[in-house]
Amino acid sequence: MRSSSFAPIRAYLDALVHASARQDSLLAARHRAFFATRLFVGLVALAIFPIYLAWRGVPTAVEVIALCWTLTPLLLVWYLSKTGHYERAHLLSACSLALLVAMIGAITGGIASFVVPWIVVIALEASLSASRRLIVSTIAIALLTAAALWLAVPYPVSIDFAPAWSMIAGAASAAIYAGGLALSNSAFVRAGQVAKELSEARYRLLAQNMSDVIARHGRDGAITFISPAAEQLTGVPVSELLGHRLFERVHLADRPAFLTAISDAARGAIPASLEFRLQREPRVAAYRGAPEFIWVEMRSHAIEAGSERHDEDNNPRQVVSVFRDISARKADALAIEHARAEAERTNEAKSKFLATVSHELRTPLNAIIGFSEMLAREDEMKLDAARRQDCARLIRDSGEHLLAVVNGILDMSRIEAGHFEIVTEPFAVKPLIESCRNMMSLRAEQAGIQLFADIAADLPEINADPRALRQVVINLVSNAIKFTGEGGKVDISVGAAANQIELIVSDTGVGIPEEDMDRLGDPFFQGRSTYDRMYEGTGLGLSVVMGLVKLHGGSVEIESRMRQGTKVIVRLPLDCQEGMKAALNNPIAKFPRRPAPSGRDEPKVRKSA
Repeated sequence: MRSSSFAPIRAYLDALVHASARQDSLLAARHRAFFATRLFVGLVALAIFPIYLAWRGVPTAVEVIALCWTLTPLLLVWYLSKTGHYERAHLLSACSLALLVAMIGAITGGIASFVVPWIVVIALEASLSASRRLIVSTIAIALLTAAALWLAVPYPVSIDFAPAWSMIAGAASAAIYAGGLALSNSAFVRAGQVAKELSEARYRLLAQNMSDVIARHGRDGAITFISPAAEQLTGVPVSELLGHRLFERVHLADRPAFLTAISDAARGAIPASLEFRLQREPRVAAYRGAPEFIWVEMRSHAIEAGSERHDEDNNPRQVVSVFRDISARKADALAIEHARAEAERTNEAKSKFLATVSHELRTPLNAIIGFSEMLAREDEMKLDAARRQDCARLIRDSGEHLLAVVNGILDMSRIEAGHFEIVTEPFAVKPLIESCRNMMSLRAEQAGIQLFADIAADLPEINADPRALRQVVINLVSNAIKFTGEGGKVDISVGAAANQIELIVSDTGVGIPEEDMDRLGDPFFQGRSTYDRMYEGTGLGLSVVMGLVKLHGGSVEIESRMRQGTKVIVRLPLDCQEGMKAALNNPIAKFPRRPAPSGRDEPKVRKSA
């Protein structure tokens, strides 16, 4: 009810506030207090004066001076409303009041006049301004007014009313005016308090609901305030981050850069920015022992307000920083970098594919074309029957080699695209392995290599794709023969353990360099340099093996030592049907790296998938 009755007055006072003061709530409150006091005094005086004249009759000289002065507060209201010069309006008000007191006091008895209490009001009035310079000026004006009244010689003016009554009137009017000033000051203080509470509530709301962390600290990094969002960022209560405890959670390698950023922000006007790692307590209690670090971006600004916050070199002592979790952004950047590296790797693989396949296709095609032309011109070249048989055999061998290359490329592309069709059926493993050994025995004999097979007699049946398993065995044995020199040995060992079939193909060949192990199994990659062409082949054999084993839910492990040979271990579940379902939904992964076992001469390299 009270607020609604005063609403029109408040709206009128707000309309009088100059535009330059409306953005500052405290300054606007000072303007309203100035307007309210002057308007009250001026309007009340103008309303009472006609009644006083009707009662008193012809006014005296003192009354005429008081009447003229009642217009002064209204003029000051107009001046401040139009110009916005708050201190100047206060000074003019003090001068006008001092002039009124001096004139009336000189006429009515000097320092003994009834208007002497108004001298106190002159200085009291300036207390609303919150300006030390203005308060000192009004005190000087009040003292000069009192001195003038002390030294003034009163005129022999006859006053109709009693001196006691005039003293009471002077003191009462001064008290009423001072009371109005006190009320205005109270309203101003209350407005300032409300503005402060609103401002604090606004900033508290922002600090509590922002996902970013706001902190204030000294140039040495000691935290004096940090927002509640820090608990979500670090996983510890805010109280445990005050002082230097936040700095202690910064990664050891990033601490010098952290302190440098704070110092740079405190010294310069340009904000300092830094990305660093900050330790966060794991959310799962089981992982509390291992430190977890997140990436945080910090932007620091110097606090410029208040000279007491500056040091002897006029550098701000306090710094405000905003922390933001950028772990997701860092992960995205890392993923982009990995994607770029993968694209470069794919481009390199494409180049090697063209180089490898062009060679592998050109060689048999040249043989086919050349020997075909020889057969077409057999009369001209006078080929005998034995020579024709050699040409036909070479054409057939080249065609088979060309078909093997094309089949390897097609198989690898189908495996990578997830379109390789696996048809499982129960079958005995031993006959299949023996068939593959017999098939490869001629090639081993031609290369001067001994081929042995150790197949367990009690091998159970396996539910798998026999065509795919045959391709796995042939590719592994073919690779072992290719990379084993004359006089070497290749062993095939097959056994069963823990519901698995374990196939081991080992050789005494050249071995695999450690630097090639990370890329072993990549399509078209062959140990050593592909372009050197030390060994024929596309480099697809092991890739196809890995893909087929993965599709069956099995695993591949490779052990190798330079100049001592290589061992490839393939493990397949007895029932590959379940493994196929899981593998078809997952991309074919590269081998994870395993630690190399110790050796006396050169390290033995292991890889598994």
